[in-house]
Amino acid sequence: MRRVRHPLRTLAPALVATSVLVGASPAATQEVPTWNDARVEDLVRRARLERRSTLVDSSFYAYRAEARGYVYFFIDRPDSDERTLVKADQIALEVFWKAPSETQQRIVGLRDEKVLPTNIRYHLDHLTVVQDDFGDRIRLGDGDEVAAVLHPAAPGGPAVYDYLLADSLTLRYGGGEGEVRVYEIRVRPKDPDRPGFIGSMFVDRDRAAIVRMSFTFTPASYVDPYLDYIRISLDNSLWEGKYWLPYRQEAELRRELPQLDFLAGSIIRGRFEIGSYEFNPSIPPTTFVGTGVTAVPESQRENFPFERGLFDDLKDEGLAPRPSLEEVRAEAQQILMGRALSGLAPFRLHLASFSDGIRYNRAEGLYVGGGLHLRPQPDALLRLSAGYAVGRERPSFGVAATARPERLVPVVEAYWDQMRDMGVYPGAAPVLGSFGALLAQEDYLDPYFARGIRLTLRGPEPGAGPELTLTWERHASAENVLSDDFRPVRQVDDGVVASVRGRLPVPLPARGRGAVTGTVGRSDLGDFGLAVAEASWRMEHPDRPWHLRADVAGGASTGNTPPQMHFLLGGHGTVPGYGFRDFVGRRFWLARVEGTHPLHRPWVGIRTFATLGATHLPADAGLPSAWQAHDSDGLRASVGAGLSLGWDVLRLDVARGLRDGRWDVIFSVAPRFHAWL
Repeated sequence: MRRVRHPLRTLAPALVATSVLVGASPAATQEVPTWNDARVEDLVRRARLERRSTLVDSSFYAYRAEARGYVYFFIDRPDSDERTLVKADQIALEVFWKAPSETQQRIVGLRDEKVLPTNIRYHLDHLTVVQDDFGDRIRLGDGDEVAAVLHPAAPGGPAVYDYLLADSLTLRYGGGEGEVRVYEIRVRPKDPDRPGFIGSMFVDRDRAAIVRMSFTFTPASYVDPYLDYIRISLDNSLWEGKYWLPYRQEAELRRELPQLDFLAGSIIRGRFEIGSYEFNPSIPPTTFVGTGVTAVPESQRENFPFERGLFDDLKDEGLAPRPSLEEVRAEAQQILMGRALSGLAPFRLHLASFSDGIRYNRAEGLYVGGGLHLRPQPDALLRLSAGYAVGRERPSFGVAATARPERLVPVVEAYWDQMRDMGVYPGAAPVLGSFGALLAQEDYLDPYFARGIRLTLRGPEPGAGPELTLTWERHASAENVLSDDFRPVRQVDDGVVASVRGRLPVPLPARGRGAVTGTVGRSDLGDFGLAVAEASWRMEHPDRPWHLRADVAGGASTGNTPPQMHFLLGGHGTVPGYGFRDFVGRRFWLARVEGTHPLHRPWVGIRTFATLGATHLPADAGLPSAWQAHDSDGLRASVGAGLSLGWDVLRLDVARGLRDGRWDVIFSVAPRFHAWL
């Protein structure tokens, strides 16, 4: 019996996902490779035979290995780059194989923690590893997610798939001790409307053994109507100099409501590493009795001595999509150009947020609305919305069109009487604004209306890269259609506003995030420009007792900037302890630090915060006289404390303005949920 140590403890057998182009690329040969040419068909045939070679290798009849993995459950909003962790699991496995094809896995360690409330239960194959490259039929979620997709290297594969010899690469071993030359074979189904594999197989040049598979599926593959996509990356490593066996595996599954596009989805992401192989050990025959997955008693699983922390993988990798799985998406789009990759229905109802369905404020009274999500072509998406403001007695409409996500994604929007809010920062979550209007005659808005068209050019991941937006709009002042007990509605500069806006994300030290936004344009007042810079640092890992956050922002605008684009500070959302948006300026800066410590996790925590800000308004600002506008007259600061409730979703704070301020009691929702409300 020979034992090979775990790849986390030695570099020798570890296959590092580092590849370089070499001179033997098929593209550089005399013949340009084509789909299903003789060379690639021979490679696929050899790969099919090699998959079965271990069944007849008398010198290799069994192995035992160890696996360590993480499974994370997130929620995301597809129009932003932010993901919110809901639950984390850490798994330890013993993995067994015996010739010719018996497999068994035993869960020996399992622990989890909920960051937000959930009752999710995973399928067993989400908590285990793939030992045989899925066999001849790929099955996921016990058949509830993917039932029986033919493997591209299975018998009958050439009748179902097209193959293309795409590239020749060198994969290097850790420590530079060796390397393997591989071919990349791209795979697509002959009929994209049937269940099928889309992606790449990497096979070594000497034996055509499968070294790596990176793939997704056609929409018809998904059994579960909630599934948007599944992306998988499997890496094998060369053990004993001749056996290609599992080393690293990653998978990501995303779901949405099949009837409603609410701009919200859930994501399961798993990552496993397999090592500590023992070859030809003595395995008791009873090991392979029963189901393919067993588990030790719960007390043993919970007390397993894991080598790493429950959240260590997140600390290293973060919540963003992993590069290997992003490559799966990009390559699948290239392979199946012009075809839809999502398993979701092309026709659904649409709401961008709860308040798009119903809200209440002094500019509209009661508003009710709804929308439709349409995919008329695989590479086009339309979102239609409409609503009616009962108090205003007027309808509103909107349409947004998005092309297939390539490196540059165009988003075109047209809208009629879209309600806007002044200021850089929202005053409160929209749902809480509606309750405030109903109960306390304060909707935490400074509303106006816009009609126009907008073109945004961005990258495939919203918010993660530079954006350029061209806008032509006609702005109109709102009126108070409810009680005179509300604050007066601020009038705007009615008329046409045309602008070009650019946004550039900026990475900052200590894992900070920043962005610089600049706008130039022209209105009836003349040419104008404004710029805003923002920076944020978060220390919010679930295993830390204190969650800390620091935000800094500043901005400036020119003299002809329309009043609705000025900077507003004070009260909810900016500097609590002062009147809501009492301070106006052409320049502003704002800094905030807050911390949360759990008292009785996850139900109650204690919060403390401090805010400092200022605005400057020139004497010749020319704002409407009804605004009664003034700047902050120097620094304004506030401090406060409160409670975080229920996984830090709800917050109840008391704040005091330190200079001519007041006491404020603030009930709020964590900012990460505002977009859905």
